[in-house]
Amino acid sequence: MKPGKPAHATAADTSEAVDAFMKALDHPHKAAIESLRRIIRGAAPEIREGVKWNAPSFRTSEYFATTNLREMAGIGVILHLGAKARSLPAGGIAIPDPGKLLKWLGKDRAMVVFSDGKDLARRKDSLVALVRSWIAHV
Repeated sequence: MKPGKPAHATAADTSEAVDAFMKALDHPHKAAIESLRRIIRGAAPEIREGVKWNAPSFRTSEYFATTNLREMAGIGVILHLGAKARSLPAGGIAIPDPGKLLKWLGKDRAMVVFSDGKDLARRKDSLVALVRSWIAHV
C-alpha cells in the first residue's frame, strides 16, 4: 500500500465492482447470492463490499466474509478475519451461534451454507446476528 493511500481504495473495493461482477456471473443460485449481499450489507451500517478473491466479499476495517461461489449445492459464505494472520486465543474466536449455522474450518474461519434462497430467507435473522457478532472481532 502506498503511503497516504487509504485501505480498500481500489476500484475493486466498491459495490459497483460487485454489481459488474454479478452481472457477468453464471451461477445456479445467482438470485440468492444477490439476497445474501443485501442481508450482509444490511447487518451493520459500517459493512462495505468489494470483489476480493474473485468473489463478492464484505469488509469493515478488513475483509471478513467472502461468498463461496464453488458451493454449487447451495449458497455459501466463508467468514474469516482478513488476509493477515493474527494471534488468537487457544480455542479461536468465540461467536454465539444459536442458529447452528457455523461449520468451523479453523480457529479464525468458518463456513455457512444455505441450501437455496428459501433456506437463506428462513434463517436470515440468525445470519444477521452471526455477522454482527463476527465483525466485532475484525
